[in-house]
Amino acid sequence: MNTAAAPSVPFTSRLPSIVPGVALCIAVTLVAMGLETLETRLFGNAWLESLVLAILVGTAVRTAWTPSHTWHRGIDFSAKFLLECAVVLLGASVSASMIAAAGTAFLVGIGAVVLMAIAASYGIGRLVGLPRRMAILVACGNSICGNSAIAAVAPVIGADSDDVATSIAFTAVLGVATVLGLPLIGVALHMTSIQYGALAGLTVYAVPQVLAAAAPMGAAAIQLGTLVKLIRVLMLGPVCLLLSIGTSTLREETDEPEPMVTAGDRPKAGLPPLHRLVPWFIVGFLALVALRSIDALPTAALPPIAKAANLLTVVSMAALGLGVDIRVVAKAGPRVIFTVTASLVVLGAISYALITALNLA
Repeated sequence: MNTAAAPSVPFTSRLPSIVPGVALCIAVTLVAMGLETLETRLFGNAWLESLVLAILVGTAVRTAWTPSHTWHRGIDFSAKFLLECAVVLLGASVSASMIAAAGTAFLVGIGAVVLMAIAASYGIGRLVGLPRRMAILVACGNSICGNSAIAAVAPVIGADSDDVATSIAFTAVLGVATVLGLPLIGVALHMTSIQYGALAGLTVYAVPQVLAAAAPMGAAAIQLGTLVKLIRVLMLGPVCLLLSIGTSTLREETDEPEPMVTAGDRPKAGLPPLHRLVPWFIVGFLALVALRSIDALPTAALPPIAKAANLLTVVSMAALGLGVDIRVVAKAGPRVIFTVTASLVVLGAISYALITALNLA
């Protein structure tokens, strides 16, 4: 799908082009909420919450019908901006005491998990014959934050559009599969909400997917999962810096025959801009965490903020589903499929080992 219009275009001018896609996302959201209500009435409990149902319904719609350009901007807007707003609002549910309770060892451990997962994933990719750029993209996408990491790392290593498209395509599909399967693993391992939230934050690709994966285990899992995930996202800056130093000659190499590598196909070298390394919504999230920690947020405002965050998250889940076509898996190629899948298993094992070693309650 196309990205949103350039920032120089006023939002009011872009509004007409956004409305159809947003309306579609809201429609999928209403269907998901209706299905959750139906589950509760039939079984006394919602086994699949609206966050997950929105992904499933959106994916089903996208697989059966390819939205035209008319819908793209609104779907992209919902998947990106509305989700980012939801993440900011989630900061109101996290305080410094929760971060302190996690402990310094856990915070350091998150960074260690990211670095070990990148190394392991890159090794797997090279072992099965992936080109170095592709192996790096898959490793960073798996280990940090999915599409955002792939997009940020691409100009640092000189990855071309084919590398980026292939990496993002399969990451999107496997990310949804992880959201659906991870709760089953949490139940099978008899994990507490805190343990499961940490696992979701450490293993799931993107922030919206963390929210959906953690939801079945309750608010504590969502809060810790979000916190852990955002710490992983903050690793993107140091990783890009290390890659820019360690892969200085990679951009000039051609690992594909002509005419696959053409003039201008590879982006300019250098680090991405600061806003790509530290997105605005992370700053906003941390700001609300700080305000909550010093009791600057009225207690009466916390429940409405939480409800708004949940609603925006479900809408963004619908948009996420509408952007996933499960048929792209067949186009990714067996080596990419194996690398991404095996890397995810390794990431999960390393993450579970950290949770066990630190004896998170």
